[in-house]
Amino acid sequence: MNRPAFLKEWPLDIRDALPIALWNSAEIEAATGGKASQAFQASGVEMDSRDVQPGDVFVALKGEAMDGHKFIAKAFELGAVAAITDRGVDYPHVLVEDTTAALHAMAHAARDRSNAVRIGVTGSVGKTGVKEAIFASLNRSSHGMAHRSVRSYNNHVGVPLSLARTPARSQFAVYEMGMNNAGEIDILTGHVQPNIAVITTIAPAHIENLGSMEAIADAKAEVFSGLEKGGTAIIPADSEYCAQLVAAAKAVDAKIVTFGAAENADVRLLDAIPTTSGGSLVTADLGDTRLCYVVAEPGEHWVTNSLAVMATVRAAGGDLGSAGLALAEMGGLKGRGARRQFDAPGGKAMLIDESYNANPASMRATLRQLGQTPATRRIAVLGSMKELGDFADKFHAQLAEPIDEAQVDHAVIVGEEMSALARELGKGAATSLGIPPSYVHCEGPEQAIAALDDFGITSGDVLLVKGSNSVGLGRLVEHYASQDG
Repeated sequence: MNRPAFLKEWPLDIRDALPIALWNSAEIEAATGGKASQAFQASGVEMDSRDVQPGDVFVALKGEAMDGHKFIAKAFELGAVAAITDRGVDYPHVLVEDTTAALHAMAHAARDRSNAVRIGVTGSVGKTGVKEAIFASLNRSSHGMAHRSVRSYNNHVGVPLSLARTPARSQFAVYEMGMNNAGEIDILTGHVQPNIAVITTIAPAHIENLGSMEAIADAKAEVFSGLEKGGTAIIPADSEYCAQLVAAAKAVDAKIVTFGAAENADVRLLDAIPTTSGGSLVTADLGDTRLCYVVAEPGEHWVTNSLAVMATVRAAGGDLGSAGLALAEMGGLKGRGARRQFDAPGGKAMLIDESYNANPASMRATLRQLGQTPATRRIAVLGSMKELGDFADKFHAQLAEPIDEAQVDHAVIVGEEMSALARELGKGAATSLGIPPSYVHCEGPEQAIAALDDFGITSGDVLLVKGSNSVGLGRLVEHYASQDG
């Protein structure tokens, strides 16, 4: 059969010659030095038996309090095709000396076999949202060939797992990196070896462990240490620690791209106009071009986040038009800005779900967003901010100011650390509206629900729920979400 001259032989692209399966037994043997009990192919990698999907290989990790080998049977009940173990089991498996070391070896093998542009994202605030926005932008332009860490898999286990899940055919891969102490991001970025490293912002998160803002900036700047040669550092120009971050990036000969409203920013905000849907119409200057795009997510912090996204997409060789479309379509993430309507007397009320995390900077940003949201009444349920150490009383008490500025009608504050805010609100000083603030202090989410029932949520109210995850305000969110008829 004669083939027309314009037709190319398959594969059309080098990635087309790569395997479709995520892993097979021979590849895992080669990566880990282990021994497979039989041949298999796997479509996923999982370390939590409760989350296993059909086709996954289950990694039986051993921790101080838990041994994943106890849950191998459960993993296979849910559809696992094999397990990675440090002992023989009566299921298909790869036997290795150390399952954690095996996961790391798979992570590095997955990283090295892919030609994907690797992007590492960290920061005190906004890293999960920015990671998701970068992924949505690059996934759109690459027609589904982008990969990212799911949820907030950003620690010493989550990052290797996210790497091990990277398909060989990926064109882009986005990994979130978090930390509680100095030195942790240095290890994570060593796993990822990113081509692009993004710092969203520097704020007093984990200051209890690190002691100062300068130390937090140094800890976040560790992300640059793993940059590939010729890599790019994306840095917030508006941060007072910008010079410190730039110095850290220069120390590894990184290409530096700054973003923000500052006059010297490489990706500079020119204008942001609120849209009727609650987002922003943004105009940005990228030096040799200008962009105008819509950000669906409400709040000034998302305007700044969008600049980081555009800087990253450009550095990665992605399509800026696709990034604009992705930002226009993004909705809030569960626990990180998702908005839900729920039934209330007379109609519907709105819940803003920020229940996953909180620190002083994100509290102020979210309260500012609440103040800009049209509402009959604004109600704020605020949980304690953790890991602030000796700074806890100061930062909690300072929330009285943004509560006033947001014109909050009623505040429900939850947790022991909120005692400092309760004392501040209890002084009874008149707010900008000329009346003392209305508030109640609760021990936990169940008491907060009862307090809200006593207050009486009605149609047109907007309820903001924000606090550190350990406070448990997610239970309050689900309570009201279940009332959505």
